[in-house]
Amino acid sequence: MRPLRKSFSGHQEPSCPQPGISGRGRLGSPGLGKKYLASSILLSLLSIAGCASDQGASTLATTTMTIGSKTYTVEIANTSATEERGLMRRDSMPADHGMIFVFSTPQQAHFWMKNTRFDLDIVYITADGHVDSIRHMKAYDRSDVPSDGPVKWAVELNAGQPAENGVKVGDVITIPESAREMKE
Repeated sequence: MRPLRKSFSGHQEPSCPQPGISGRGRLGSPGLGKKYLASSILLSLLSIAGCASDQGASTLATTTMTIGSKTYTVEIANTSATEERGLMRRDSMPADHGMIFVFSTPQQAHFWMKNTRFDLDIVYITADGHVDSIRHMKAYDRSDVPSDGPVKWAVELNAGQPAENGVKVGDVITIPESAREMKE
């Protein structure tokens, strides 16, 4: 809140000039307030457009990968930044798509669904390509969803896809060459 001061006419006015209210800017230039207002509106619209594009097409590299009886197009999250972002802020994903997360070394993996708008299943895969565990994850759920043991990869698919395609713990999944190693 700005402090108020009394003007000579007795009405209350802000102690700082208000661009755009009288059509005069901070320095008293005619029309500067209108330009300020137009610029503010333009910046607001660009900001809204930026938020809308937040859920648009990904710029991540993709590869194809067979998981169970189906071949998927998977986005490769192989940097810290892409791993952190994952599928957040997207409204959906095509049924034949997924995302593979690549870890630098085998580790106990933990995922959550912060800002993820649709349910997913996650397939945790060991360094030798075996399915370690398969977990269901609910939209927006911040609960920890861990792997059973150390894993090198995690693949997120639309909910129900692993079961629909016969994926089971212990199955062997071939990891595409382009998704084998983490990049920094």
